[in-house]
This record gives sequence, structure tokens and C-alpha cells, in this order.
Amino acid sequence: MNEPTSKFGNRNPKTRIAFSNGAKLRCLVMGGAGFIGSHIVDALVGKGHDVRVFDLPHISMENLIQLTEAVVIFNGDFNNIRDISNALDGVDVVIHLVGLTLPGPSNQNPVYDVETTVIGTLKLLDAAVKKGVKKVVFASSGGTVYGIPNILPIPEAHPTFPLCSYGITKLMVEKYLELFRHLKGLEYTVLRIANPYGERQRMDNVQGAIAVFLGRVLVGGKITIWGDGSVARDYLHVSDLVTAFLKVIEQDTHERIYNIGSGHAVSLKNVLTVIKHVTGRRLCVEYTDARKEDVPINCLDIGLAIRDLHWHPVLSLEDGISRTWEWMRNHGNWNRGQTLRGSRSEINNG
Repeated sequence: MNEPTSKFGNRNPKTRIAFSNGAKLRCLVMGGAGFIGSHIVDALVGKGHDVRVFDLPHISMENLIQLTEAVVIFNGDFNNIRDISNALDGVDVVIHLVGLTLPGPSNQNPVYDVETTVIGTLKLLDAAVKKGVKKVVFASSGGTVYGIPNILPIPEAHPTFPLCSYGITKLMVEKYLELFRHLKGLEYTVLRIANPYGERQRMDNVQGAIAVFLGRVLVGGKITIWGDGSVARDYLHVSDLVTAFLKVIEQDTHERIYNIGSGHAVSLKNVLTVIKHVTGRRLCVEYTDARKEDVPINCLDIGLAIRDLHWHPVLSLEDGISRTWEWMRNHGNWNRGQTLRGSRSEINNG
């Protein structure tokens, strides 16, 4: 594992962090080289915080190429306690974005899902307590933890009956966070995120409908949709998501769980309509059988975040897709378009 010299130094574990006073924080972004993580790292560095990144050894650092002198990067195994402990030295806040499974495939091997997501997080939380970390911010899944909604939009108090192992393990982590707060005093905030999209999202992946669809359009490929296109999701541009993360990283919060989304559900058919308008290109769409794990509609009630965090999404779906499309046109090689030609698009990207 890469073990750079810490620029943070040691922190007295009894030191209190005043999250709401604009203090300079020492932050560890777990999964910081990825799509969402790299945008959070950008924002934290821009706000003057000390930032380090933990990610897997095989993960490309291209998203952080402009920040290599500004951050400390650790490569290691999320399930290796030594790797995690080394990265936690002197850290105030951990932003936990690590996820080694996806919603659809997670049902095929729930044991692996639990071993990687839940066990790894328990090791992280135990090490965080020992290192004197004050707060964990966890990226949960507003798209999967609730299951089929009883009401729309879905409030945080809605019953949770996920249809996939991915959503179940996210809930398990939420419960363990509360346990560690109760037993060990480790503060936390959970963001139940809708369906994020935007620049740097992989277009050759099986998660993230908008990115995958745009990627197919970019190379003149076929878009495959599971079902008839009526499945509706709550899409949120990554810039609005990052703003929400900054709110809960930099200040105390009255609540511990917040829905973060656009507050509006958009069907896949309507997403395709916007993509066609933005790109000006003809779309080739193929419909195939629906999947049992796909919730028909998901739309989050973001009222609590608006009231408590003074946060609200700014970018419209059309503007967000336009920004994403422009970025993809200028960074086509970044996503290895030749691999994309053999991919299928899956729409459950909670």
C-alpha cells in the first residue's frame, strides 16, 4: 500500500471539532478518485480544507490529475484494517463513498455484498473511533433503500423495504452508524442520494442511465432499456450533490438522515427525449424485458434538506445533460469508447 507522509500530523482524540464555524477541516474521502468522490475532493480543496483520498490500487487517478500536489493519496484494500488505519491518521471527517457492488448484480451474490460493503464499513468505523475521527458522512441510496413507495415524493420516514441486496446493505451501514454514535460517540450524517449523473461518470458502465445513454449516442450505438421506458427516477446533477455534501461536512446538522435529489421523477422515455433535444442526434433504442429488482418509480422528498441544510438543487435536467454531453464530447477517450460498444445500459442507478 502507498503510505505517504501525513501532512495532517496527529490530533488529540478529545479535541472537539466545531463543524459550523468555518474551521479548516482534515477530510478523508473514501472512494475519492471516482465520479462523485473526485468532485467532492475538488470542492473541499477549493474551500481550503486539508484533503486526503483513499481508493483501490487499480483505480485510475485521472479525475484527480489537477490535484496531485494538493491532496494526499492512499491506495489500499477497503477490507484491510492496516490500510484504512494509515489513511485515518489526523482526520476529522470521513466521507464514505466506497461501494464495490451495484444494485442489479448485488442480488446474484448477497454474501459478497455484505462482506465488502458491511464488513469493510465496520472495520472503517472501528478504526475511525480509535483514531479520534469526529464525524462520518455516508453516501446511502435514496434510489434503493425505500423499495416500492407508498407515497410520492418519498420522505425520510418512509418504510424501507429494498428489493435488492445493495439497498439492504446500505441500510445495514446506516444502522451501524447509529450504533457507533450511541456506543462510541462517533457522529454521522447519512445522505440518501437519488440518481446522480454528470461529468466524469463512466459511460461504459452498467450503472448510471444518463451517462450510459449519452455514451451510446456518442458512438452511434444502440440504447437498451429494461422494460417499456416508463420506469421513473429522480435525477440529480453531481454539482448539486456536491453542494449538499459540503453542507453536512462543514456544519452541524439537526437530523442525521437526509434525502438528496431533485424532487422530481422523470421517466426513461422523457430522459431520452431530453437527450435527443440536447444532442441533436437520432437515437436507436431497443426495449427488453423488465427486471424484478427495478422499482417502478422513485422520487425523493427533499423538504428536510431544504429547510434544515438551506440546500436546494439548482441545475435543471436539460442543463445538466447539456453539460454532461459537452464534457463527454471533449473527453471521449477518457471512457474508452471501444469498450462502450459492448456494454448494456442498466437503469437502476440508485
